Amino acid sequence: MQVKNILREKGREVVTIMSEATLSEAAQLLSHRRIGAVIVRDGNGELAGILSERDIVRAISRESVQALARAVSQYMTREVATCRESDSVDDLMELMTRKRFRHVPVVENERLVGIISIGDVVKTRIEETVREAATLREYIAAG
Repeated sequence: MQVKNILREKGREVVTIMSEATLSEAAQLLSHRRIGAVIVRDGNGELAGILSERDIVRAISRESVQALARAVSQYMTREVATCRESDSVDDLMELMTRKRFRHVPVVENERLVGIISIGDVVKTRIEETVREAATLREYIAAG
């Protein structure tokens, strides 16, 4: 299965925030949208980084509540690993496991077209496994 299959099921909406927004605004956005990471855009609207719940926790643990008034750009991950729609879900799982992150933006032709979370990958793998088991049961029953 490919990344594009996951996007077809879950949709292509990507929640973003500007790099000059405060960490407090980012935390409120994550909470309101019930998501674990947000894509950070620069002044030109380009992908500048990604900010996760973990980044916010680290910032607060280092700087206490003062971090909440500072810009997202100070805490975001700047070197963002991305994937393409044609990438396999297996390759994406390996990347997420190896790099130890849970959200990967999907980029095509230098344009952000979606985001995949580890939850999306797990859901897809479970559905795939259930389908395979049903197919095997049908095959055995027909034999």
